[in-house]
Amino acid sequence: MTNEEILAQYGPREAMEYDVVIVGGGPAGLSTAIRLKQLAQEKGQDVSVVVLEKGSEPGAHTLSGAIMDPQALTELIPDWKAKGAPLNQPVTNDAMVFLGEKSSLRTPNWLLPKCFHNEGNYIVRLGFVSKWLADQAEALGVEIFPGFAAAEVLFNDDGSIKGVATGNMGIGKDGEPTGDFQLGMELHGKYTIFAEGARGHLGKQLIAHFKLDAGKDPQAYGIGIKELWEIDPARHKPGTVVHTAGWPLQPDTYGGGFLYHLEGNLVTLGFITGLDYANPYISPFEEMQRWKTHPNIRWYLEGDETKGIKPAKRLSYGARAITAGGILSLPKFVFPGGALVGCEAGFLNVSRIKGSHAAIKTGMMAAEAAYDAIAAGRQGDTLSAYEAAFENSWLYDELYKSRNFKAWFKKGLSTASVMNGIEQFLLKGNIPWTLHRDKPDHLYLKPAAQCQPIDYPKPDGKLTFDRLSSVFISGTNHSEDQPAHLLLKDAGVPVNINLAQYAAPETRYCPAGVYEMVDDEAGSGKRLQINAQNCVHCKTCDIKDPTQNITWVTPEGGGGPTYAGM
Repeated sequence: MTNEEILAQYGPREAMEYDVVIVGGGPAGLSTAIRLKQLAQEKGQDVSVVVLEKGSEPGAHTLSGAIMDPQALTELIPDWKAKGAPLNQPVTNDAMVFLGEKSSLRTPNWLLPKCFHNEGNYIVRLGFVSKWLADQAEALGVEIFPGFAAAEVLFNDDGSIKGVATGNMGIGKDGEPTGDFQLGMELHGKYTIFAEGARGHLGKQLIAHFKLDAGKDPQAYGIGIKELWEIDPARHKPGTVVHTAGWPLQPDTYGGGFLYHLEGNLVTLGFITGLDYANPYISPFEEMQRWKTHPNIRWYLEGDETKGIKPAKRLSYGARAITAGGILSLPKFVFPGGALVGCEAGFLNVSRIKGSHAAIKTGMMAAEAAYDAIAAGRQGDTLSAYEAAFENSWLYDELYKSRNFKAWFKKGLSTASVMNGIEQFLLKGNIPWTLHRDKPDHLYLKPAAQCQPIDYPKPDGKLTFDRLSSVFISGTNHSEDQPAHLLLKDAGVPVNINLAQYAAPETRYCPAGVYEMVDDEAGSGKRLQINAQNCVHCKTCDIKDPTQNITWVTPEGGGGPTYAGM
């Protein structure tokens, strides 16, 4: 049954009214909620605020490196230390290392641009930060609904945003309601703030509907693949931050690795691959596994019996797309009745590899604009004050100074390193020129016949792993009796175009083994099998599919990974 048929038979949906509806319980959405309640408290008024979070709890779907600049958090909650915010490990040392297959070259710290310095920042587990922010929000009276996925944007008759509807629960694979069926509910707001993260399901629709990206550079993305390890205390250096560039990627492919030493003998390590890569044989997951075999990385993870060093233990795994286009790819982020905040719009600073401070700051600015509008008796209009606040903020200055950072990498690693050094170190971001991007990531993929296959080594189960064992420790779970949330516009494209021309890149760019080319039951060739239950909600397929034939839609609320401490 279609959603319209379900509504006709089981509707109407229950509707709940709020002043502000927020979609997404990460740092951006929760900061929006907190700031709204703070302002109401300061004025002795009440503003009703609800946060919808598709994960099983706040933080369950939050994945980031992560080094956190506390500037915005300090503006939001000045006494965050006293309130127990989980920013426990300050950065103590920075290292930027260029890797060859067996070699390494560390850049002296005095030569590092400001964007690579992390004094005053913290290595965090962003899922824990989200959970803590949720506690602060609830203490102020914010209603948080975890396990409820916003699946549909609702519009008023005048075209402004009315709110959102959550997805129906208990729909079987055949699209028919089961015995556990529950109709979704509507949440109406004077303003609706969208904070779904990079390539948000509803945000993507809103950008297209309101043409918010008109006149902007196409957005650029990367996929970040991350693991959390417990290592031997003798190899643990609390507060140490290591970033790498170069091997195993070819010079024409953007990306690099990170290794951050948390407290408690924990390290987070991961690898980012720019999704504008050209060779369809590239597998970001395999590149990350291969990166761990470099002597500079494996030293932290392998044991040494002669020195009494125990092998490290992998604890968790995850993957997530990140926005990398910066201010030149930033869409218009306000529209009648709503706004985009955080990575939903693309506020991440790729030169600093940081987005949580931008998420918090944009949430605060959106909240201030929405509160003033509601206090003035307005609703459903465009929050232009949010736009103006951003243009006059420290965040705008920060993003503007790094506007060319990602674009230089299309000219190769060496050129990018030199030019970013000139722009960020010598010119300190005061750049007299601007580089523009003219096409989205999926259009950079070349036909397989023009590219060299890559022979990735088999995993050893100790240092390197396969996809399925990785998905297992991500805590990912979806009911197997629900419709697939990965939709094909044309079922023939995966074989007739993707396989024939690009050697089935979806079987490699997905970090969770969702897509497989298997023998057709009729024995007539191949067909694409979609293992939707494996999906970690990274959105890579929605971004990188060469024909844009795959659409990621939200599954039942509560499904997906359970990261918490990632």
